[in-house]
Amino acid sequence: MRYILLFFIIMGFNMLENYDVNAMDNWPKSHRGDRNVGAQFATRSQVITKNGMAATSIPLGTQIALDILKKGGSAVDAAIAANAAIGLMEPTGNGIGGDIFAIVWDPKTKKIYGLNGSGRSPMGMSYDDLAAELKKRGRTTIPPFGSLPVSVPGTVDGWFELHSKFGKLPMKEILSPAISYAREGVPLTQLIAFYMETAGKRFLDPDSAIEETDNFLKTYYPNGVAPVEGQIFKNPNLADTLAMIADGGRDVFYKGKIADVIDHYMRRIGGALRKEDLEKHTSTWVEPLSINYRGYDVFELPPNGQGIAALQQLNILEGYDLKAMGHNSADYLHVHAEAKKLAFEDRARFYADPDFYKAPINHLLSKEYADERRALINMKKALQDVKYPDPDVLKNGDTIYLTVADKDGMMVSLIQSNYRGMGSGLVPDGLGFMFQDRGELFTLKKGHPNVYAPGKRPFHTIIPAFVMKDGKPLMSFGLMGGGMQPQGHAQIITNIIDFGMNVQEAGDVARYRHDGSSEPTGEIMTDGGILNVESGIENSVVEELRSRGHNVIVGKGGYGGYQMIMWDEKQGVYKAASEMRKDGQAAGY
Repeated sequence: MRYILLFFIIMGFNMLENYDVNAMDNWPKSHRGDRNVGAQFATRSQVITKNGMAATSIPLGTQIALDILKKGGSAVDAAIAANAAIGLMEPTGNGIGGDIFAIVWDPKTKKIYGLNGSGRSPMGMSYDDLAAELKKRGRTTIPPFGSLPVSVPGTVDGWFELHSKFGKLPMKEILSPAISYAREGVPLTQLIAFYMETAGKRFLDPDSAIEETDNFLKTYYPNGVAPVEGQIFKNPNLADTLAMIADGGRDVFYKGKIADVIDHYMRRIGGALRKEDLEKHTSTWVEPLSINYRGYDVFELPPNGQGIAALQQLNILEGYDLKAMGHNSADYLHVHAEAKKLAFEDRARFYADPDFYKAPINHLLSKEYADERRALINMKKALQDVKYPDPDVLKNGDTIYLTVADKDGMMVSLIQSNYRGMGSGLVPDGLGFMFQDRGELFTLKKGHPNVYAPGKRPFHTIIPAFVMKDGKPLMSFGLMGGGMQPQGHAQIITNIIDFGMNVQEAGDVARYRHDGSSEPTGEIMTDGGILNVESGIENSVVEELRSRGHNVIVGKGGYGGYQMIMWDEKQGVYKAASEMRKDGQAAGY
């Protein structure tokens, strides 16, 4: 009998050899299994725990956060520990060469706090210096790679600002897991291996104009080729750098040995960043801004980030009965996309470093202004362009996200990024991290609020979010992915508040992403842009949207990566989710 069974097992494996596993990507949706409870489009149930919760884009990062919580660390301690480790595990999205933003609910003071941990452009490069260098290279815009888009990394200072206010455990203990994993290695996930290969192709392209790539190869392609899924990836240089930070604090990065290495490296390759830029860097505690959407207070951080675009979009959407329209119906997607276009016009014209330009935020977030903008929406015809005055008229008027909650009720919404791809392509000698390329998001248009200037923060895409109800914390969430973020935030909010989805369903359901709006870098929308939708949107809906003038593309990719923790006061539990588009995990204890 056992030989007969063995025969059939062998025959089964032989039959499987005839299938192209890679072709499974093209299998129809009918091959998906059925769930016994909850929405069929959801990939799993929401995670529910009592004492603490973490939701990050990497399962090992989530486990590190939980370990810190179990040791008595605060939610902030756990968030920093996870962020440090994910800089190793997901270098395609973040690292200590990038910037950080956070929103924290503190149960002791019963207040919400916002941190802007973004860096500034080099003081030694003037507008004219930059323009001359671009002219020499035959460019009219700031390039995505190399030294020109590099700004001061703000993450490490942001960690220490958060820790000094809300931390419990010593930084040595908080950074210890990341240091150990960097030395011992971590197996790469399928998605991160794919992104590392993609990034390398861009960096090593002769047209990238990156001044130096040997350090990139030594750090991220140790065998001269992109690492693959499951390969143990080590970064001993990053381990040494994190160990120096754990021992010497933020000053070793901004004033000490690490700053010296950065200065020497930039001088060697002809970059403008200097030790003086690092020494002058400071994070900024800011007051989160909010609007009330159907009785819920939704919070975002003020510019130089793009968070208030989500609030502007929600203000416009509040004037519609979305539930009556039906989720992902033609009417629903139409008003969402049109509201996004209108909010992004303001984003293109007004969002900039507040030290250089005071945007008319109160006016932009007012319900009266939302009424004016909503009146521009025609239910039968998509907006192709938006006539709008210059900023002076209203003078008076690739990223990771994680969230952690602890047993005391502290909730942290944290987002951190190197920007495009893995960043600039530049890895300072022996330090194991890559500089961000956030400076690409300056415009060269003189008189624009976001025009390049030395010592200025560029327009930023990364935004954490938070929701409160009746003065109490409710949801800590984010959705990474460049310009997808504000429109993703608006979709998550309407999914939960208008349609009653749970936190997992709200992340898994099919999304849209509108591209082609006017940009803070100077581009102007004249053709209505492109409305991308996932394959879960019905064909009849796609055709109806096209009949209204939307340029609709159906396809995967670019819809962001979402994590959320919700506090259910009535049941006394946290409910969390991490979606299927990324490698993330929500878990608690």
